[in-house]
Amino acid sequence: MGSKTKIVVLHMKEIIYTTIFAALGILLILLLLFMFRPGRGDAKSADREKYTPGIYTSTMTLNNTNLEVEVTVDESRINSIRFSNLDETVTTMFPLVQPALEEIADQIYDSQSLDHIALSDETPYTSQVILNAITEAVEKAAAQ
Repeated sequence: MGSKTKIVVLHMKEIIYTTIFAALGILLILLLLFMFRPGRGDAKSADREKYTPGIYTSTMTLNNTNLEVEVTVDESRINSIRFSNLDETVTTMFPLVQPALEEIADQIYDSQSLDHIALSDETPYTSQVILNAITEAVEKAAAQ
């Protein structure tokens, strides 16, 4: 009585599914190893801490009127830029001051940098004074 021959039938779908699941499993393991390797977060968190969280102010003068520019930052982002003591007299005398600040602030929010800020053609000097005040406040916020 001899040995009985067994015939194994493999369907191509089963082979393809097994290969795909094995590749996805290996990819998942590599991804987890990459994400949770030790020492990775320490260097990155030091780079993120650019500012000391808080509200910083700087004063600018327009026609003998002092305006305070208020910059709010957290550890890594500039969150808010506004005038803290803007009243109706100033907005009447200088109607383009608030739009100039908002235009500069929008650019800073997008880039999170004070470099390469495009100043308005309508108010280049006022925009430059506002940018200088914002720069002064951000320098106060810079982490030591």
